[in-house]
Parts: sequence; structure tokens; C-alpha cells
Amino acid sequence: MQDDDGKTAKDAAPTGTQTLLRGLAVVHAVASGARDLKQIAHIIGTTRSTTHRLASCLVDERYLRVLPQVGYLLGPKLIELGFQAREALPLVTLATPFLDQLSALTGDTIHLAIREDDDVLYLQKNPGRNGPEMRSRVGHRMPLARTGIGKALMLDCSPQEWQRLYQVSLPAGGKNPLWPNHVEPTWEQFQQRMLEYGEGGYAFDLEDNEPSIRCVAAPVRDASRKIVAAISVASTVPYMSLEKMTALIQPVKDAAAGLSAELGG
Repeated sequence: MQDDDGKTAKDAAPTGTQTLLRGLAVVHAVASGARDLKQIAHIIGTTRSTTHRLASCLVDERYLRVLPQVGYLLGPKLIELGFQAREALPLVTLATPFLDQLSALTGDTIHLAIREDDDVLYLQKNPGRNGPEMRSRVGHRMPLARTGIGKALMLDCSPQEWQRLYQVSLPAGGKNPLWPNHVEPTWEQFQQRMLEYGEGGYAFDLEDNEPSIRCVAAPVRDASRKIVAAISVASTVPYMSLEKMTALIQPVKDAAAGLSAELGG
């Protein structure tokens, strides 16, 4: 909206605010690929002398750097602040709106988890409205390779790491005490599933860990594209048909992508 003088809100801002916004615009211009004063000035709409003054100040404060034969680049101060910002992000708080949205959409149990060593560590759980309460709880740990959310956390691992995690997840004696008649997938079957999940950017739990429990999961990535967490929707077989699992892939991936964006991914 414009004021009576026809100026934009940015133009009408106090002088100090204008300088701050112009300085930030210089940083954004460099981040987008501008390497010299002419390019930066063209992008932000300032004179060469003003652009030089702003850029020089940012170089002095280490927000930008200048390299011979290259030009302006983002500076070390931004790297330091970026790491501080990433470490300060409250993952559960950022995730809550996306978990609540999935709860409202599905009525099923929603989980947020991270990898800790060879296990899934559950950070948040929204109990479902469908079927009996699940055993999972905040702070609970499970082997990565036995859960859908764990498989989502494993998607970027090498096949060698998949095999190691598969082997350490096998129940003692080859039988799950909760499900003695369950036939474990072979390594070849497990690997084929992981390859398919990796291509699709999601993972399933097809009653791999607990009788009648199925889930759909997707990874959460940070600014470096590293998988740092995962989100899942889980329920019992009567409420989680294979058709429903397929339909849930995109909503779960969307929720994970939304949280990834909040983390800079």
C-alpha cells in the first residue's frame, strides 16, 4: 500500500531502517549470484557509490567477503550465524503445526522422531482417534530398521549400512516374542523395499515390528539436505489399508517438506 506521497512503505521507512533493508538486499543479491558492484546495484536499485558503501561495510563486518577474480561472496559471519540459528531451532515446536494438521486429516497416531545411534528416538506423539492406543511414547526407542519412521531416517544410508542395521534389528533367536509366527523379510527383500522407498522419498511399516501396526513415514531435511528427523502416520490394520497407505504418501511427504522448509531445507 502507498501513502499520500506515493511512496512505498519501504521508501517511507526511517533512514536507519532503509539502510538496514538495503544492506540485507545486498546480502540477498550476493546470495543469488551477483558478484560485482554493477550487478548488485542493478538488483537492489541503488547507485554504484551507495552500493559500494553498503558492500564495504558488510565486508568489514564479515557478512560478505571479496575474492580476487571471483568478486563478492557470502562471508564467514553468516556461516557462524547460520549454525547458531540451526542449533537454536526448537524442532518439536516447529513440527507441531504439521503434526496437528496430519492428526486432523487422518485421525491416526502421528509421530516425530530422530535417529540416535541405531535407534529411532520418538520426540513427539499425537495419539490417534482410530483403534486402540499404540505402545509408542515420547522418549521411547526402537531399532531403525523395524519401523517405518526408522526406515525414513535411513533413506540416505548406503546399502552396506542398510544391511548392518537390518542385521542388528533382527530379534534374538529369529523370532519376535510379540509375534512368534511372523516371518521376517530376507535381506534381499528388505533391500528391495529400501530401494523403492528411496526412489519415492517415503517409507512403510508393513507390520514389521508389531502385529497389525502399519505406518507411512517421510524424512525431514535441514538446509544441508541432510535427514535430521522423520514424520509418520500410524494405525492398526483395520484403519490402515494398503490403499490408504498409498493415499497418505503425499500428505506425509508434504508435512515433512513443510517442516524441512522451516529448518532451511
